[in-house]
Amino acid sequence: MAAPRSAPGRTRVLHVIQNLNYGGMERLLADLVRRIDRTRFESHVLVLQYFGRFADGLGDVATLHRAPPMSKGSMIWPRALARRIRAIRPDVVHTHSGVWYKASLAARLAGVPLVVHTEHGRQSPDPWLARWVDGLASRRTDVVVAVSGSVAEQLRARVVRRGCRVEVVENGVDTDLHAPLADTGRIRRELGIATDVPILGSIGRLERIKGYDVMIEAFARLHALWPPSAVRPALVLAGEGSERPKLEALAATLGIREHVRFLGWRDDIRDLHSAFTVFTMSSRSEGTSVSLLEAMSAGLCPVVTAVGGNPAVLGDSLEHRLVPPEDPDALAHAWLDALLDGARRAADGRAARARVVEAYGLDRMVSRYERIYESAAARSPVRRG
Repeated sequence: MAAPRSAPGRTRVLHVIQNLNYGGMERLLADLVRRIDRTRFESHVLVLQYFGRFADGLGDVATLHRAPPMSKGSMIWPRALARRIRAIRPDVVHTHSGVWYKASLAARLAGVPLVVHTEHGRQSPDPWLARWVDGLASRRTDVVVAVSGSVAEQLRARVVRRGCRVEVVENGVDTDLHAPLADTGRIRRELGIATDVPILGSIGRLERIKGYDVMIEAFARLHALWPPSAVRPALVLAGEGSERPKLEALAATLGIREHVRFLGWRDDIRDLHSAFTVFTMSSRSEGTSVSLLEAMSAGLCPVVTAVGGNPAVLGDSLEHRLVPPEDPDALAHAWLDALLDGARRAADGRAARARVVEAYGLDRMVSRYERIYESAAARSPVRRG
C-alpha cells in the first residue's frame, strides 16, 4: 500500500541504512532525524537488516520501515527494494555507507527524483572493486556528502564520476548533552578500578580498521615505561566486533589482561566519559569520528592517530596530541605525556570542548543537510499528489 503524501510544503526524506544498531554512523542518522525541522521535512528510515539500539523512540519523529527479504541477485536488480521505496513515495532518498549501490539503484528504479549519499569513511587505500562499484553508484546520485575533507578528496580523486556533486558536511554532536561531567564513580565501582587509577578510554567497533591491536601493543609498552612508584593505568574499551577474541588473547599474551576491560557496547556514554582520564583512538582510517567528538565535547583530552578527519577535528591547538598510525611506541609515549602532566591534560580537555562547541555542533550539521535537501529539491521540484 502506498504511503500518503507528506503535508503540503514538506519534503519527504527516506534514509536507507543497513541497521540502526550501535555505531557512529547509526547514531548520527538518529540524531539527524530527531533534530531536523519537522515543519519542512518528513523523515522515513528504511533498514535493510534489522532496527537495533538507535531505533528506540525514533518512531516518535519518523516512520520506520524494514526492507523485504532480498535474493542474492538483488545487488544487480533490487526489484523488491524498489517496490518498497515506491510505496513510501519519497522526494529524496538518502543512502548511507554500506548500501549505496543497491539503494541508489532501487531508488532510481522507483522513480525517486533525488538521491543523496553520505560516505561516513573509507579504507585508505580502498580496494579497486569498492571504487568501481561506488563509482557506478555515483552516476545515479545527485549529491555525495563526505564527512571530512580527507574523505571528500578520496572520493573526488578515485571514486565519484562526472556530474555528481561532492560536499563536505562534518559530523556533529549534541554539545549540551555531552557536556563535562564530574566522575560519578559508578563505572569505577562496576569495574573494580580504584579512584587513583588513571583510565585510558576508547569507544568504537572492535574491527581491524580501528587499530585496537596497535592500542593493546601500545598499552603493554606504556606499562614498561611507567614509573615504578606510580599507580598503573587501566585501559577500558567500550564496543564490540569480530576482533574481540583476538584482542583479548593479545592482551593475555602481553601480560596486561588484568589491566584491560572489554565492556561490549554500552548506553552509558556520559558515565564512561566521566570516568576516563584520557580518550584515545588508534584507527587506521577514519571519517569524522562521532566517538571522538562526543569525548572532546565532554572535556576529555584526546590522544588519537593522525588519520582521516582526526587532524581537522583536533585543530592547531591540539595537534600535539596526534600520533602516526601503526606506531605503538609513539602512542605509548603520547599517553605517558598526557597521563603524567595533569595541568596540560586539563588545559587540553578545555580546548577540546571549545573546539567541538565552535565547529562540530549538531545543529550546524543538521542545517547543512537541510540546505542540501532544499537545494536539491529546488533543482527538481518535490512531487505532489
